[in-house]
Amino acid sequence: MKITHIALYTNDLVRSRTFYETYFGGTAGALYHNPKTGLQTYFLSFADGARLELMTRPQLKPAADGLCVGWAHLAFSAGSRERVDALTEQLRTDGYSVVSGPRVTGDGYYESCILDPDGNTVEITV
Repeated sequence: MKITHIALYTNDLVRSRTFYETYFGGTAGALYHNPKTGLQTYFLSFADGARLELMTRPQLKPAADGLCVGWAHLAFSAGSRERVDALTEQLRTDGYSVVSGPRVTGDGYYESCILDPDGNTVEITV
């Protein structure tokens, strides 16, 4: 089996598209809009073939605060410790919350975790 894409709801489709394009190298396809349901989506493609579907609907409900059952984070490989450090610092400088790292985790990964514009955790690792 192969995962074809991951989907993420957002309150602001353009803001999220710009975030994942700017910091993680995503390339957005055309906007899809279903006028019946109000669903709007962008598929973002990444160099390694991974895809992220950003979605919004008028009737979205707020996410639960804190730890809850569901997806925990989305991880991107920056390729080196230096790139993890640089991207983390750029995101911090640009006003995004850095919630951990950069650091070596207990299981030996070098990573940092930041929050995207909707408060979703994004892990940046080697």
